[in-house]
Amino acid sequence: MANKPWGGRFEGKTDRRVEQFTESISFDRRLFKHDIQGSIAHARMLAHVELLTTDECQQIVQGLSEIQAEIEAGRFEFVLEREDIHMHIEAALIEKLGDVGRKLHTARSRNDQVATDLKLWTRDALDRIDGGLVTLQRAFLDAAGRHRDVILPGYTHLQRAQPVLAAHYFLAYVEKLARDRSRVRDCRERLNVLPLGAAALAGTTLPIDRTHVAQSLGFADVAANSLDVSSDRDFAIESASVLSLIAVHLSGWAEEWVLWSTQEFSFLALPDAICTGSSIMPQKKNPDVLELIRGRTGRVIGALQTLLVLVKGLPLAYNRDLQEDKPPLFEAFDTVEACLDLAAVVVEGAKLRTDRINERLDEGYLDATTLMEYLIREGIPQRTAHEVIGHLVGLCEQKGLNRLADLPEEEFSRANPKLGPKVKEQLGVANAVKAFRSFGSTAPEEVERQIGIWCDRLK
Repeated sequence: MANKPWGGRFEGKTDRRVEQFTESISFDRRLFKHDIQGSIAHARMLAHVELLTTDECQQIVQGLSEIQAEIEAGRFEFVLEREDIHMHIEAALIEKLGDVGRKLHTARSRNDQVATDLKLWTRDALDRIDGGLVTLQRAFLDAAGRHRDVILPGYTHLQRAQPVLAAHYFLAYVEKLARDRSRVRDCRERLNVLPLGAAALAGTTLPIDRTHVAQSLGFADVAANSLDVSSDRDFAIESASVLSLIAVHLSGWAEEWVLWSTQEFSFLALPDAICTGSSIMPQKKNPDVLELIRGRTGRVIGALQTLLVLVKGLPLAYNRDLQEDKPPLFEAFDTVEACLDLAAVVVEGAKLRTDRINERLDEGYLDATTLMEYLIREGIPQRTAHEVIGHLVGLCEQKGLNRLADLPEEEFSRANPKLGPKVKEQLGVANAVKAFRSFGSTAPEEVERQIGIWCDRLK
């Protein structure tokens, strides 16, 4: 038991199977930079309150820096017996410095240490996610700028509904991603509270300065209740929740573009770089990246469920169950980060097939609602106007006509006298788009204004 940091009261050896079952070094080694970062701040605080001498602190900081360099260079040996990344780094430091290295763990526990490491890691990971969201926002904004004059059929229930500008469509995803970024910021703000100094659960009798550590590590505040600290994984669950919403947004977009790239829609040409072929069908061009973005959303949502179930019945304070928080959290971040990266590549490389879109753009009576609102402006009650235009659509279907504009003029005036000779000026998708007026609508002037706003925001 001599090599175990907790082995003083034990006489027998730990069963090898227990060591294999309880180790976390296989997945928590990625915390090494943050563990060293937190340890350096802790050592400097100990020197500040004179629990370490200046020389001892300098030795520890130098030793930790050397260990980090060894890990980064691949020269550091990870062994099962040392359980986790914290014990690996501490043991390596003791090997370098002897008793000076043994002083580093003064006034802290692995409980508050791991909570600090994980917060530092998650804070950096959230910043990377925010960067990925910005890149994807800019890709959608660029697509909006490139397709200012393109009109698309808008859908509800996957049925043609009303015409929208393609730029308006792309800006919809800019808005969704903006809400995602807002949730990332909120999550980061709540996360940014220092756990270190809570020790195992009750604090410490030693004269530490937690504010000193918080300032060194860039935390905005210090956790106020030591009992809460070691059991708190709210930040991990909230992060997984934020990531789940991002993944859901990406999944919906991916599904849409999978459909749009089919022969049946033919709205979209995807770049070869993100597609694959078939081993048996030579003509195939499969949107695998989009399908995997859609599919991997399940991993992220699963990570959230895992974390919720993990903590649902835990008493205060630390329980070993919490060791299991890292794999789902890491996977959720890794998955969303990779999806965001490739999503931007897809958006930048995809091209709308405007010729194919325009071939059928007037089908589906996309101007029906605009014509109804024309009647409303002429003083006809909404329900009456709805019934009149519905009757005209039904008449088109009976006659096998794909467009309201193909009806004879007398059919319009017969349906309602207000639908006189000027009715033709209201028909067609181009006229329908120009007719929009409301804030946030697909009106060309409104869309152009929104493009300008987002260009300023995303500079």
